[in-house]
This record gives sequence, structure tokens and C-alpha cells, in this order.
Amino acid sequence: MKKYQEILWLIRINLVISTFTFGGGYVVVPMIRKYYVGRFFTEDDLLEMAAIAQSSPGAIALNLCVLAGKKAYGKIGFWIAFICGIIPPLVIIGVISQFYVAFAANKIVQAVLLGMQAAVAALILEVVVDMVKVIRLEKKSLLLIILVGSFIANAILQVNVVLILVVASILMLLNLKREAK
Repeated sequence: MKKYQEILWLIRINLVISTFTFGGGYVVVPMIRKYYVGRFFTEDDLLEMAAIAQSSPGAIALNLCVLAGKKAYGKIGFWIAFICGIIPPLVIIGVISQFYVAFAANKIVQAVLLGMQAAVAALILEVVVDMVKVIRLEKKSLLLIILVGSFIANAILQVNVVLILVVASILMLLNLKREAK
């Protein structure tokens, strides 16, 4: 009976996460933290899974939910998180596509979406602050320099993200090579 309750919990949590996390992959991190960290894994595990989810093909949010489900409940957790992760977006997109013209012109919907943008920005900022805290605790100055430099390069200097990723990757590879010696 306890196993079925845990599976129902996992279904409910993944449906909630998938339904109410708008705005991209990093918005899901605080939700995963809220429901999984401390119960199934640590904050460090979450940051590691977030890095894996980001570097894997596909949507970061779905990748992270699937990794969390697998870490918590194994193969069954993987499949539950995967299925529950795709059902809400499919339903929402299906409904919106049927009524797109009405949604696009509706002032209330426009106001809600604008408010959601602010909430998403706050959640992403929370993730960035948490990552900076971890970087500072680990005393990884190169990571901090890359983080600040990437922000300045993109937000202020309008440098293409692809170029920033290439430069950051080269710097990290050179640093790994230097540390290995």
C-alpha cells in the first residue's frame, strides 16, 4: 500500500511541476528543490542533475524532472516523471492552439503572461544566486569569472550566446588540463 501511495505522490508532484512551471528549464529547479531535496537527494545532487539536464538534448525542465524521478524511484520514477512531464504541456498547447486568436487578443491573458514573466525572472534569479553561493563555497574563482563575464558579454555587450559558450568551454578545458598536471 505504501508503494502505491508513493507512486501516486510522484504522479501528483510531477503533474504539478509540469503544469505550473512556465518560462524555461531553470524555473523547475526551485520546484524540484521543494519536493525532492532532503527527501530523496541533496542540494549538491540537484545542482549536478541540473548541469546534466542542461547539457542533455531536449527540454531542461523535462530532463531534470526525469533525472529527479529516476534518482527517487528508479526506472518507475523515470517513466512516471517522463509521462507526467509531457501530459500538461500537450494539453495546454492543444487548448491554446484551439483558441489562439481569442487568447492573443485577450487583455487579461496578456496581463497574466506579463505577470508570469516577472515570476519566471525571479525564479531564474534565485537559481543563479544559489549557483553563485555554491561556486563561492567551493572557491572556484574561474567559474565565478566566467559567470560574471558571460553575463556582461551577453546582457551589456550583446555577444552571441554561442560564442560565449565556446569561449567558456575552452577556458574550462584549459583549466582542467592545468589542474590535471
